[in-house]
Parts: sequence; structure tokens; C-alpha cells
Amino acid sequence: MPLVRSWAVGVVVLVVTEYVQMTLLYGNLVGPRGVGSFGAALALVHLPNLVCVALATWAAARAHPAPWRELPTRHAVAACAVPVAAQLLTVSLRWERAGLSSLALGMSTGVLLAGCALGLLLERWREEGRP
Repeated sequence: MPLVRSWAVGVVVLVVTEYVQMTLLYGNLVGPRGVGSFGAALALVHLPNLVCVALATWAAARAHPAPWRELPTRHAVAACAVPVAAQLLTVSLRWERAGLSSLALGMSTGVLLAGCALGLLLERWREEGRP
């Protein structure tokens, strides 16, 4: 049950942050034709995705209860499973756009790894700063 609770929190945070990103950022700044350059893709797609993944990882890690939090592997699975599952789902649904040699796949995988690491670091930092 502790894993399920963490994953549920991670799903809710990831869905809400991605929805906000899609409606506010993509709807207003990107438009239907997509981004035109690598810099625009980085600023308007990958960095906001990094924030979404980091927040979902952090929230899932915070929801993971104390007795199991001390086991590093189990805690990492509790925190990072939802972003990893979302990445796998996205790649499987858009395989024609994100083939194995695609720059987009490499960037999104880098964003996934960096976001999970950042979320876990934020959680560790908050845990250490607790009185």
C-alpha cells in the first residue's frame, strides 16, 4: 500500500502539472505547428517537462511513509515509477516521432533522469532540514 499511495500522488501531480503546461504554455506560445528551433524546444518543451517530472517525483517521495523511506531502492521506486511509466507510455504511443535514434527521445530521457534526480534531491534536502 505505501507504494500505491506514493504512485497515486505522483500521478495526480504529474497529470495536473502537465495539464497546466499544455494549456498555458503550449496553447499560448507553441501553437499547432510546434517549435521551430532547438532553443525553443528546450525552453518551451524540455525545461517545463523537467519541472513537471521533478515535482511529481518530489511529491511521490514525500508521500512515501517513513519506515519504507529508509530503504533507498524501494524509495527510488516509489518516487520515480510514475515519471518512468509516463515516459514509456509516451514513447510507445509516439514511436514514429521518437525512434531510438531520435534527438527527442534522448532529450526526453535526459529530462526524465534529471527530473527524477532533482525530485529525490529536493526530498532529501527537505528531510535533512527538518527539525
